[in-house]
Amino acid sequence: MLTSGPRGTKDILPSVSGQWQYIEGKIREICNLFSYKEIRTPIFEHTELFLRGIGDTTDIVEKEMYTFTDRGERSLTLRPENTAAVVRAYLENKLYADNQLAKLFYIGPMFRYDRPQAGRYRQFHQFGIEAIGLSNPAVDAEIITLAVQFLQKLGLTELNLQLNSVGCPKCRPVYREKLQEFLQDKVEDLCNDCKSRYDRNPMRILDCKNEKCTALSQGAPEMIECLCDDCGTHFNKLKELLTATNISYNLNPRLVRGLDYYTKTAFEIQYEPLGAQSAVCGGGRYDGLIGECGGNDTPAIGFAIGIERVLLALEKQNLLPDFNDGSDVFILQFGEVTESVAFNLMSQLRANGLKAEMDFSGRSFKAQMKQANKLNAKYVIIVGEDEVTQNVVTLKNMANSQQEVVAVENIIDKLKAEVKG
Repeated sequence: MLTSGPRGTKDILPSVSGQWQYIEGKIREICNLFSYKEIRTPIFEHTELFLRGIGDTTDIVEKEMYTFTDRGERSLTLRPENTAAVVRAYLENKLYADNQLAKLFYIGPMFRYDRPQAGRYRQFHQFGIEAIGLSNPAVDAEIITLAVQFLQKLGLTELNLQLNSVGCPKCRPVYREKLQEFLQDKVEDLCNDCKSRYDRNPMRILDCKNEKCTALSQGAPEMIECLCDDCGTHFNKLKELLTATNISYNLNPRLVRGLDYYTKTAFEIQYEPLGAQSAVCGGGRYDGLIGECGGNDTPAIGFAIGIERVLLALEKQNLLPDFNDGSDVFILQFGEVTESVAFNLMSQLRANGLKAEMDFSGRSFKAQMKQANKLNAKYVIIVGEDEVTQNVVTLKNMANSQQEVVAVENIIDKLKAEVKG
């Protein structure tokens, strides 16, 4: 069907694009406050980047990537997430040479072959933060604070910050062994995905949404019990910093996130009124990813916020402002002579910072007034042949329907004073 978009995609129409611009404006405001700079990466990358970066045992790599071979026989993939791409850009462009800590943010579309549902699309948009270069838990606390404050500034208050530590390559094998031992006699009852995860990455079983797997893994040992001294100290300091900043959190030992690159801190922010799709933000530390991608081992942490999910939450709570602000001025005109005068006047109004529109279709006075009302114009300027002859216009205030005749040479200053106060 040429008139239907691909399943799992959605057009952002003029009627809602103001909502997106509003969200993006709030993103830029908060990132400016925290001194994060924008980075823009291509929407497709070499497939190998995601295989190595995300991990070949993840659902994203196994089931959800949009991968294709180009005419040069190169395997390319539409980005399913952006952390790996930012890491690639960080290394390729030697961003590590500029500052000890690279503070980056991005806004853009991601692509996953997933089952479409409310707030979840195959092309979706994320706002993400990446802080690369330092292992200090204060950096973890900073980006969590940024995420929480961003959501709060939008008016979302029923937030639930879930926190965990997933350890590091030093302590994770100990936990892996304990978890496999716990699940050993339950493997045959797990879903097919979790059966394969048992040997390859048993921690992912804790993340399974299958009710049976969730029940079978209840009472499993917790990673926090197996943390090495470094990971334990790091996690305790993070909790201390969040408490000092009055950011409440809940410890969630089942929170492992869906990507293999996470180390130490893992977190998720849920907005409870969304129900099953309550997660609006997820992130964590990925101290081994840059080394995996060919660079020197470099500590890093980041998060991503789903913009569609945030919009859904704002709509649910009626928190989106009215973006139908309309035009400042609509010009009514009749005939060839008046069209030239009206067009020139419209151009001057715009040059002076006023939103001005006019009719281009030669419709009747009544039809043009309807259009002015539809555009929520604050004022209407009427340019008829009599007005042109006398070098005046008729100005109508649409709020109170009062009309007055104004000299053309004075109309711009008058409207600037009226509209801009």
